[in-house]
Amino acid sequence: MAKKKKIKHFFDYSLLFTVIFIAGFGLIVMYSASGYSAQTTMQDAMYFLKRQALFAALGIVVMLVVSRFDYHLCARFGFIFYAISFLMQVAVAVIGLASHGSARWLKIGGVTFQPSELMKVAVIIQLSIIITHNGYKMNEWKKMLTTAAWGIFPAVLIAKTNLSTAMIIVGITFFMLWISCKRVAPFAVAAGITMLVYVFAYPFAKMLQRLNILQEYQLIRIFAWKDPSSYADETFQTLQGLYAIGSGGIFGKGLGESVQKFLMPEAQNDMIFTIICEELGLFGAVSIILIYAFIIYRLYDNTRNARDLFGSMLTIGIMCHIALQIIFNIAVATNTIPNTGVTLPFVSYGGTSLFILMAEMGIALSVSRQIRLET
Repeated sequence: MAKKKKIKHFFDYSLLFTVIFIAGFGLIVMYSASGYSAQTTMQDAMYFLKRQALFAALGIVVMLVVSRFDYHLCARFGFIFYAISFLMQVAVAVIGLASHGSARWLKIGGVTFQPSELMKVAVIIQLSIIITHNGYKMNEWKKMLTTAAWGIFPAVLIAKTNLSTAMIIVGITFFMLWISCKRVAPFAVAAGITMLVYVFAYPFAKMLQRLNILQEYQLIRIFAWKDPSSYADETFQTLQGLYAIGSGGIFGKGLGESVQKFLMPEAQNDMIFTIICEELGLFGAVSIILIYAFIIYRLYDNTRNARDLFGSMLTIGIMCHIALQIIFNIAVATNTIPNTGVTLPFVSYGGTSLFILMAEMGIALSVSRQIRLET
């Protein structure tokens, strides 16, 4: 008589501990980058550290709690979450709080947050629901286009005030559709168009401005990227970041020894990768990239082994989100693309972003929890 196989449930502890490690590392680097500016502006060198540590602690708790729930609850409440996130984004256009020339924040009950961060998760969940429901029908043009609309519409709404988030949402939509469809041609064409836009960014940006899609500050960022010498004020942060990267050498100046952080505005935000390069050198930069690569690998492995299509699509969406933010942030730091304001996941200062990323990791861990191992 054949011996009955035992079924064990898997849990991705390596992903869990790596996320906690990089969040802790982020607090150290963020304090190093923000201590001086916090002291001069807030009279408290630990101001940003204390706020970020609070969000990190709450985020870890949320990640652990979410990981205990069945991820199929996302399918039950996904549309409601999407609708609420979309309405909040509409509210931003009407009563949103502005900073640096763009309205991106809402204040509800004394809490200020970016609804666009919620929209990223809402799009991932809603696309996962629709793709799972459609199955093989995703190869039909009608299904493909109607599914894409769930990502494109909020991206268009967000683009006017937060182009970088809109680009990430479009990127998530693109990759989730590409993976769920057998058709190659439409995605090859889309990739080709994206490359053309990158190469001919200047005339394309002028066209978008005439269509009232790009705002003046967004246009100036593109012009400054193409011609830094003519836009010294606009490229000051980027140039200081490049100096930081170049001065770090192989092993850096040492933790807390950055010089450029005294000159760089808000170094703890989207330019924190340059501070890592300056203080920890090429070794530190490569190390953080390898840690990110391991997180992406674990998400990919969970995608392949997920219990069902819905779990796979959720993890794919989360994986794409994190990968795109890493690529965009490092590309901005190295002046490969215009300044977009995209944060470095788990490391840059930003409560809403960190909180949402931790919740996403909780969903990914919930998917991993239902992976079955036969022994």
